Amino acid sequence: PGYGPPGHGDPGYGHPGYGPPGGWGGPWGGPPPAAKPGVIPLRPLGLGEILDGAVATMRTHWRTVLGISLAVAVVTEIVVVLLQGLYLDNTAVLDDPSATPEETLRAAGGSLLNSSVVLLVTAVAAIAATALLTPVMSRSVLGRPVTTGEVARDIRPQLPRLCGLTLLLPLIGAAIIGVGTLPGILVALGGSTAGGAALAALGGMAASVLATWVLVRFSLAPPALALEKQSVRKALGRSAKLVNGSWWRVFGIQLLARVIAGVVGSVIAVPFTVLAGVLTGNGLGNFLDGTADLGWSFLMISGIGGVIGSALTLPLTAGVTSLLYIDLRIRREALDLELARAAGVERPGPGPTPGS
Repeated sequence: PGYGPPGHGDPGYGHPGYGPPGGWGGPWGGPPPAAKPGVIPLRPLGLGEILDGAVATMRTHWRTVLGISLAVAVVTEIVVVLLQGLYLDNTAVLDDPSATPEETLRAAGGSLLNSSVVLLVTAVAAIAATALLTPVMSRSVLGRPVTTGEVARDIRPQLPRLCGLTLLLPLIGAAIIGVGTLPGILVALGGSTAGGAALAALGGMAASVLATWVLVRFSLAPPALALEKQSVRKALGRSAKLVNGSWWRVFGIQLLARVIAGVVGSVIAVPFTVLAGVLTGNGLGNFLDGTADLGWSFLMISGIGGVIGSALTLPLTAGVTSLLYIDLRIRREALDLELARAAGVERPGPGPTPGS
């Protein structure tokens, strides 16, 4: 319509094929949309498309995704429950008014160490889930089916490197924070407890900022290693190169994904925590005022909620990280053209580029 010869007196008369609508002066529909063989369009992605792509992968390949994330969640929760059950009683001296400063400092250090180890284990689980679920994300982008066996065959040759990278990244963060807090700890051990604690707190905060900056730069190393089959060192360098110039965007999107995952995980875990308090005789009141006896029964029942929450939230954060890696390669290396060829689709046009 609009491309037939105009009548006498119509705009464009004497120039067949250019009459309105749709001709010169008519509305332009813009470039055609980008191809979308899978869960994302093959062009630079916006925040909403990254989150939608992660959720769509969970829905489309839920058996494979749930199987992998559930295995990671079970192993992680077992380690966390054992740590809490074995070392939680050491913090009782913190509530004892008759405890000496040395006992209080020792108990506080043990509590901090326990919390740090639990955080380290949780970080290892997140990195492992990202590496294991990256092949699922890559196939879902191409619109291809995937099974757990295919993921295992794809990951098996890279498993030693993935294990090394999974342990290395949290250790880098822990080492930076440890160096920052070490002067304060030494001062406290030398006799100046208050001064040492203040120095350790300041050093820990400064080191935490540096550790966050470093870990965000290396956060795309797991998908880089899993998809590009590189060494650990080259995967770290690849991640740093991709994140360079986009640090705040990568940090913001990953932070948002973790906040969403934390809210969802808490909603799932709270009922199990309340149930554990009721079944173990502690009651909700004792749990809220800190007087509950957190024994093995309580930890195991609440741990079930932790497993379910982690199994549902790990794929979200892993999917977001993998799609950030793909998005940055599309923006900088035209990966969308390679993906379109791999998916066997003609890429009709770039489509609009989101500004986020």
